[in-house]
Amino acid sequence: MAPDPLATVDVEALLARMRPKLHRYCARMVGSVIDGEDVLQDALIKAMEALQSVTPVNMEGWLFRIAHNTALDFLRRRNRQEALHSAEEVEMIADRLDDVESRQIAATSLRTFMRLPVAQRSSVILMDVLGCSLAEVCDIMDFSLPAAKAALHRGRTQLREFAGEPDDVSQPGLSEADRTRLNAYVGHFNARDFDAIRAMIADDVRLELVNRTRLKGKAEVSNYFGNYSKVSDWHLVTGQVEGRPAILVFDPNEPSGRAKYFMLLDWSAGKLATIRDFRHAAYVIDGAQCVVDRG
Repeated sequence: MAPDPLATVDVEALLARMRPKLHRYCARMVGSVIDGEDVLQDALIKAMEALQSVTPVNMEGWLFRIAHNTALDFLRRRNRQEALHSAEEVEMIADRLDDVESRQIAATSLRTFMRLPVAQRSSVILMDVLGCSLAEVCDIMDFSLPAAKAALHRGRTQLREFAGEPDDVSQPGLSEADRTRLNAYVGHFNARDFDAIRAMIADDVRLELVNRTRLKGKAEVSNYFGNYSKVSDWHLVTGQVEGRPAILVFDPNEPSGRAKYFMLLDWSAGKLATIRDFRHAAYVIDGAQCVVDRG
């Protein structure tokens, strides 16, 4: 009997190592770090279910293919699906870029990537942002070599043209209602007045500690606040992520540094109904448009 390739693979460790790269791909494919995490979670569920019946030879490439297809499904649901294959399969140069151009493309905003057709977007992200080989790009996207080269060439050309245009427009500020609710939460949290916060949450509150656990109800979620009371590596600030009201979390020892991660809150009937905390998925903030509220 042939040996099982997965027998020597620590699947959980591999997924933990791959998760930031997979998220980076998903986020740039769908144009949002938040939606990208949702797509990634769906992809990992599909992967774990499939592992019960398949034995991939190249685990990393297989995971990227699942993430790629899951991102396409997401885009179809949003009615933004574009033609995936070029009618012309012409030979074009698809060499590695120099370091400066690679860094420029890697730093391209998520919104700018969304301006590219899907095939161009996928090929540029895989090769220029994530460092995949051309052969790996073909395998993940199920493209022929000429089609992958054409998509990569056109995508790079488009990004060079976009680079000369003004950057993303600024986001509108928080509404007064959002600012009031978030400021109250942030104020109590920074003061470590977790009893006051517990009074703000609904009885059926739901919490997702992304990449770690899900909790439901006041009793379970109260433990979450208790865990925060035991550490001091956080300072909350009211702000926005991708135009959504959010709480940005900074290192108190680096007040002028960039946010480490963020939290999203939703309210219902004046009570806090859901909390989504990205403390254990800090990779999600990579590439996100974060704005501190100055109101």
